[in-house]
Amino acid sequence: AIPVVEGYHEEFPLLKSELDLLYYLIAGRLCMGVCTTAKEKKLQPDNKYILISEAPGWDLLKKWITINPSFAKNQFYKAVGFEPSTFPSEEEVLKKRHQSVSPIFSVSYKKPLYLDSAAFQYMYDKTGNTILDAYNNIPHVGHQHPKIVAAGQRQMGQLNTNTRYLYDPLQEYAEKLLSKFPDALNKVYFVNSGSAASDLAIRLAKRHAQKQQMVVMEHGYHGNTKQGIDISHYKYKSKGGPGQSEGIIEAIIPGTFRGMYKGQNAGALYAKDLIETINRNSGDIAGFISEPIVGCGGQVPLAKDYLKLVYPAIRNQGGVCISDEVQTGFGRLGSHFWGYEMYGVVPDIVILGKPMGNGHPIGAVVTTNEIAESFNNGMEFFSSFGGNPVSCAIGSAVLDVIDEEGLQKNSLEVGNYFMAQLSTLQNKFNCIGDVRGSGLFIGIELIKDDNLTPDTFLANTIKNELRNRNVLVSTDGPYDNVIKSKPPLCFSKENVDQVIFEFEKLLVINH
Repeated sequence: AIPVVEGYHEEFPLLKSELDLLYYLIAGRLCMGVCTTAKEKKLQPDNKYILISEAPGWDLLKKWITINPSFAKNQFYKAVGFEPSTFPSEEEVLKKRHQSVSPIFSVSYKKPLYLDSAAFQYMYDKTGNTILDAYNNIPHVGHQHPKIVAAGQRQMGQLNTNTRYLYDPLQEYAEKLLSKFPDALNKVYFVNSGSAASDLAIRLAKRHAQKQQMVVMEHGYHGNTKQGIDISHYKYKSKGGPGQSEGIIEAIIPGTFRGMYKGQNAGALYAKDLIETINRNSGDIAGFISEPIVGCGGQVPLAKDYLKLVYPAIRNQGGVCISDEVQTGFGRLGSHFWGYEMYGVVPDIVILGKPMGNGHPIGAVVTTNEIAESFNNGMEFFSSFGGNPVSCAIGSAVLDVIDEEGLQKNSLEVGNYFMAQLSTLQNKFNCIGDVRGSGLFIGIELIKDDNLTPDTFLANTIKNELRNRNVLVSTDGPYDNVIKSKPPLCFSKENVDQVIFEFEKLLVINH
């Protein structure tokens, strides 16, 4: 494009405002081209000539979105002699941020990201870099997905209020969301975050069971409210945490890589231990809460048959079973739409958040009619923003995009490819102790030796060096030695190849 812009400018001088639009005009022209081809293919199915321009058009569109719009604009500026746009450094922006925002709102990476915009699986920083997002699971169907943006804009321009009034988007979205669940899970409460959903889920459980104790998973995380922290081992046992509260019973994470039990019977053995604890507290337990794959524990799947044995033990003494699907739900695991389905169980309460609104703040609790009736004791439940028309329109659009674009299937196929590529690396590098997860929810545990000594330093080095190479992953787990990847579900095999290429280079350098 540069020589074209240079030559054009010599004959017909361009304005800055025209160059500001050029990146988007090129994209628009490509979109027109592929749309026209799609129409003509239907009208003239036997005309092979029509296909000649289709493949290059799509190829260039896919390349075009990997180019940072700011970078393109500055290149066009340089071509005609204009000064490129300049910005303050990340350090200057961080210093200014800390003047008004507490440092407790931490930032990721040694070199923070100073972002300008994003699209699908790419994020664009202020300095012109395109960053492959292999980490953020909140933009579930892709950053700034046009259908999601349009749904929010339309509804915002028509009506936005609260659930004290009647409006169509609420019941339409509720019905669409509940259609993804078994018939028994037929009531939904809308809130505006996963944390609020966790808090409400515990209230529902305690009210229904008329008990106060909760069984929680080791290294589990369920939100930032007081009650959310009380049930989050990841928080209450961490630095600065308040410690274990009265009425909290801890379940050992049933992992098969680093845990005390291995092999096919591991789940049954972990369950046996927990059931003994449950029986010692018989009559006091309101419920059990866990993620299907424990994210903050290092992307640890629960051992086979564990939930099948634990759920009945909880229910036998009047407690309820809660599945936290904030990170694992909405098709991310590929093989199943909800994580609990992997284990052949149906919970009594399901917690939803993060990907539900593709970045828009929305959460929900889904439960049974029986539990909902127990909660309906005369005290009104109300959330100012939960279930508002804009949130419902956006949530509904997310479900549409998942179905229309086959994103659950893509998560399965690309996730399987990702796991296979990582397993190949594992065979080459003994520092990769374990590769685990499902779909596009993956953990890579790094170790120093056969004793499974955690390699926290290597994991954090790779995380930060990948960031410097414009690939985003993160680290987690009790030793912070597990690299985790949970990208938008539009992630492609080509994106996986980029991650693997950079990851392998870093392993060669650092191991």
